[in-house]
Amino acid sequence: MTFHIVTFSVVFLLSTLCAARPTCSPSETFDQPFNAGHDFPKILRDAQSGNRDAQFLAGMTYETGCGIGQDYAQAARWYRKAADGGHPGAQNNLGGLYLQGLGVEQSDAEAMKWYLRAALEAHPAAQNNVGYMYETGRAAPNTSGTQNGDEAVKWYRKAAKARYAAAELNLGLAFFLGTGVRQDLPDAVRWFLKAAGHGSAAACDQLGVVYQHGWGVPQDYSVAARWYRLADERGFSQAKRDLSTLDELVRQATSEVSSHRAGH
Repeated sequence: MTFHIVTFSVVFLLSTLCAARPTCSPSETFDQPFNAGHDFPKILRDAQSGNRDAQFLAGMTYETGCGIGQDYAQAARWYRKAADGGHPGAQNNLGGLYLQGLGVEQSDAEAMKWYLRAALEAHPAAQNNVGYMYETGRAAPNTSGTQNGDEAVKWYRKAAKARYAAAELNLGLAFFLGTGVRQDLPDAVRWFLKAAGHGSAAACDQLGVVYQHGWGVPQDYSVAARWYRLADERGFSQAKRDLSTLDELVRQATSEVSSHRAGH
């Protein structure tokens, strides 16, 4: 059986993923909804006085460029101050900058170090990101590229206990593909449903896929279409294409039935 996966093989949520957005819309990648109306001069004053939460907010402001010029180096500077003071959100986001080489020299080892610090403080996004690092073979200090599905699933489960949607989706994908766990399609669907219920657009799209093909659930094009539409409403870019493909399948099936009936 060949599976058509339309989501990422693993989902990692970093603050840096939304840095290129032209608007300052709230994002689940942050510890809290980011408010573009924050008084940045006050945030900066508080950050300079040593307030870790303000340092974290200063880092996010520079990273997103919301209301000021985007500056990854300044973002890394303020994240590091907060991270050194034990702020898990800043540790996670600093890891994201290292992973992508934004404002700092790219380093998987440094990314993993900061993710792990935050993850050990039970920070769900960081736990999910540690899982990502293990699943993609980027967790080893020497970046040997050795993937470790078992460790990835362990960390995804930790984040999923906190109802973190990205980790629930990643657990679903692990069960769907049999990565780090025994393949179990119904269990995969159960995790996709949890992730969708907690706001994951990618999980909605994946549910469309499983219902379209009947993988772990009865095949149902109408249910698949509903999930694709919800994924599209939530902004998942692939959803429109998947819905269009499904509509074409339905048209072809309808045409074939009509031709068959006309032949009789």
